[in-house]
Amino acid sequence: MPSTIRIHLVVNVSRVRKYKSQVEGQRKETPQLVVIEGEEEWEVEKIMNKRKVQRKDKYLVQWKGCMAEEDTWESRDNLKNVMELVK
Repeated sequence: MPSTIRIHLVVNVSRVRKYKSQVEGQRKETPQLVVIEGEEEWEVEKIMNKRKVQRKDKYLVQWKGCMAEEDTWESRDNLKNVMELVK
């Protein structure tokens, strides 16, 4: 790491998790688009996490039928149809 970056290089062991990769055969189902109000959208399975980026909330979204590697951080504006999961 560059000396200009000031971070603490110690990680608490309680934060360490064994990585479990998902192989193609472990997909629950084939991801499909859902039509909501005339627009095609991917279906959200659940909201995994929340963080603030430039004073705006971002949510880690697990998409239905997709692998964990395909989870994405989405803004609240992109999740207007799943507000019950956001709350």
